[in-house]
Amino acid sequence: MSDIKLLLSNVKRASRSLMSLTDARRAEILMRLADAVDSSHEVILRANAEDLSRMERSNPLYDRLLLSPKRLTAIAGDIRHVAELPSPVGEVIEDRTLPNGLRLRRVRVPFGVIGVIYEARPNVTFDVFSLCFRSGNACVLKGGSDASASNEAIVSLIHKVLDECGVDTDCVCLLPSSHEATAAMLGAVGYVDVCIPRGGRRLIDFVRDNARVPVIETGAGVVSAYFDKDGDIDMGRDIITNAKTRRVSVCNALDTLLIHHNRLADLPLLCERLSEKNVEIFADEVS
Repeated sequence: MSDIKLLLSNVKRASRSLMSLTDARRAEILMRLADAVDSSHEVILRANAEDLSRMERSNPLYDRLLLSPKRLTAIAGDIRHVAELPSPVGEVIEDRTLPNGLRLRRVRVPFGVIGVIYEARPNVTFDVFSLCFRSGNACVLKGGSDASASNEAIVSLIHKVLDECGVDTDCVCLLPSSHEATAAMLGAVGYVDVCIPRGGRRLIDFVRDNARVPVIETGAGVVSAYFDKDGDIDMGRDIITNAKTRRVSVCNALDTLLIHHNRLADLPLLCERLSEKNVEIFADEVS
């Protein structure tokens, strides 16, 4: 536990140094990271293969854990997109002067250190770092043991880019994939400014119920699509098929299809391609 506390202390210290980076410099570093991802497929995929070798293909988490050249290219593109986003740091959201002449301003500033707990999704490691770094925050990452080798390779690559750019590498820290590390993060008052669980309902509930640091509770809702009375059959069929079968393991895959009662006769046409993907439909009775 003392080793984890030292890691958290180092992240807190490094978070203050990020304030010296300009918006343009943060964007430039993210662009360099995206380039590094493009040129490091072999290293990352080797680590990912190690994780995959410990998981059965039939496991629903397998596809979430899986990285590929195509997915890494998409991840690099996402990092570049984050780099191009306008920075929220320093944005003035309110500016007014009181009757007594006192001027008040509300300005967006970084949280400081953001802790994120997530499951077997190594792409989240890149996502969290990119968003935190772009907004001037350090981050503490707690991934699942299923993706330990992938996450270690990814954070090692991030550290390499940060070091080359003269940035304190402690601004991103990967905690051990242990229950002890989870408990340490949730109780890290004074070190972690806010904790975000990214995963299923059980994970979200556990973090919310056990954390001593502030928590941003994410949703675990039902993904729905609605086909209206004026909907185009071909477009609707394409959207439904893509939303459900492009990647069935992701949390935003389609769960529920709602159809206007005047178009119920079109249900077979809208869902005809789902049978090719072995999708089982549980339909309600007409009410």
